[in-house]
Amino acid sequence: MASFLSLSLPKLTTTNNNNFIIKATTSTTTTPTDTLNEKFSRKGIKFTENDNKIPVVELTVRNGSSVSLQIPEAHVTSYKPKVYWKDDGFEEVLYTHTTPTKKTKGGIALILNEVSNPPLNKPTNISTRFSTTPKAAPATSSLLANSQWSVKNVDSDAIDALQVELSSSSGSLDITYVVTLYPLSLATAVIVKNNGPKPITMTNAILSHFKFKKRNKAAIQGLRTCSYSTHPPLSSPFELLSPAEAMKPDDSSDWFSEPDPKPGVWTQQDVPFTILKNRLSRVYAAHPEERKKVFYNTPPSKYEILDQGKELFYRIIRMGFEDIYVSSPGSFHEKYGKEYFACTGPASILVPVIVKPGEDWRGAQVIEHDNL
Repeated sequence: MASFLSLSLPKLTTTNNNNFIIKATTSTTTTPTDTLNEKFSRKGIKFTENDNKIPVVELTVRNGSSVSLQIPEAHVTSYKPKVYWKDDGFEEVLYTHTTPTKKTKGGIALILNEVSNPPLNKPTNISTRFSTTPKAAPATSSLLANSQWSVKNVDSDAIDALQVELSSSSGSLDITYVVTLYPLSLATAVIVKNNGPKPITMTNAILSHFKFKKRNKAAIQGLRTCSYSTHPPLSSPFELLSPAEAMKPDDSSDWFSEPDPKPGVWTQQDVPFTILKNRLSRVYAAHPEERKKVFYNTPPSKYEILDQGKELFYRIIRMGFEDIYVSSPGSFHEKYGKEYFACTGPASILVPVIVKPGEDWRGAQVIEHDNL
């Protein structure tokens, strides 16, 4: 079993020969999920198919908290932790939308994009508020576009901790995605190993789409004094807002709303809470030029999403990533219905990650709560 987080789960020794790849079957009696259950199922871990016949692994720990992961795309589509003491005190955290073509968007999206000729930013003024010389966006291509994910292993610890490990490859890269469920938290971790002769340059993120009871009750806290800039999200097949849509002004903004800075202009957050009522798309990070210094301020390793309508909060912890991405749809959410959502998570957007030959890169996100 891949070891990344400080997990109490036992380490297992596995090889690629143990992988089970989801393929079409010609058998009339045995399905891929039947084979997965026979090989990997244990208490709290079940393999099944969703309504769209997509193989899914469902993890359920002792207190009833659960997570659902679509295997072929390594896509987390449901996280229901126990947040109230009553028997049915579970709440869906993630927002998802199913398209007419039966494609599920939203949820927790793993994004790995290869970058060609990354641009260099030259600041005109490094201060609390500064701008950068506009540059053309670097050419990117998804490292996961044609990936075929397989179940590599599962692990458990008396159903108080359950873990599933998926693996895939892209060119010379071996990619491992580990999803671990605890009674009060969910961890998603990625490991990218470069087996090729040349370095790989990539931008990446683990972005979660949170659902909220009311639009004007969605907020984020814990980013006060952080520098940020208006910036589009990384493109993803699971996106609800495209990069272009995320950057459009919100026509429904009220008179009291201060517009976000223009792209390329940096500022510092001076309020403890940010209400996610209007459309915004931000990267909280140290400016790329600042990172050349010996010492510089980085975003916090943890911050919180607040659903004031339900009086619930969720803490997000980043590991291995340099940036924090935050966006909200504003009036655009009406395209998908009445429910409101926001997207956030750890990312490496402004300064691409370089993985040298023979080395690996690791990043993770943890969603935890103290609502009980």
